[in-house]
Amino acid sequence: MVRLDENEISFPDPAQYDGHEGIIAFGGDLSLERIWFAYQNGIFPWFDPGDEILWWCPDPRFVLFPDELKVSKSMRKILNKNIFTITENQNFSDVIKNCREINRKGQEGTWLSDELMKTFITLHGYGVARSVEVWQNDELVGGLYGLQIGKVFCGESMFSKVSNASKAGFIHFMETHKNDLKLVDCQSHTDHLESLGARMIPKREFLKILHENNERR
Repeated sequence: MVRLDENEISFPDPAQYDGHEGIIAFGGDLSLERIWFAYQNGIFPWFDPGDEILWWCPDPRFVLFPDELKVSKSMRKILNKNIFTITENQNFSDVIKNCREINRKGQEGTWLSDELMKTFITLHGYGVARSVEVWQNDELVGGLYGLQIGKVFCGESMFSKVSNASKAGFIHFMETHKNDLKLVDCQSHTDHLESLGARMIPKREFLKILHENNERR
């Protein structure tokens, strides 16, 4: 692994460097500039607060193509009943706070540090970090957030306070933006997202799609 210089924003080329179990670098900082540069190059931070910052670009990569989205009959019935009201970019701060605070099975604590949350909230102000809010009876019961890199959405985290809330928000987002998206980067495998159609692809294929669909580069 490569130790990053805090005074220089750079990373090893993830297409040429495999790292250790997907970790390609450590150290550096969580500044807006570094986070944005990292995601544009298919790299994301994932670490325990208080520990060294770890930067990842796993191979293979867990992704979801919009035309491969799977919606079960039972989930379609829930969506058709309009149990939830779904909005976008209306309450980014509360979404990310809930993603940090929600209790997750088999997981202690959270990887979302105060500094990282502040950076994502600032990126939302610039219009490149997006949120989906799921409401029930005017209460925020689910949601998700991530970064938009051209036509690739880098999903970061989601939460649910009631059954199917985050799933409803994710399906809504995918179906609403299916013509604007080439790919959703799910980063790491979950059974939840696999049930919706996410699958593994080689890292090089992911990086190729990311670079070809990033009009900001």
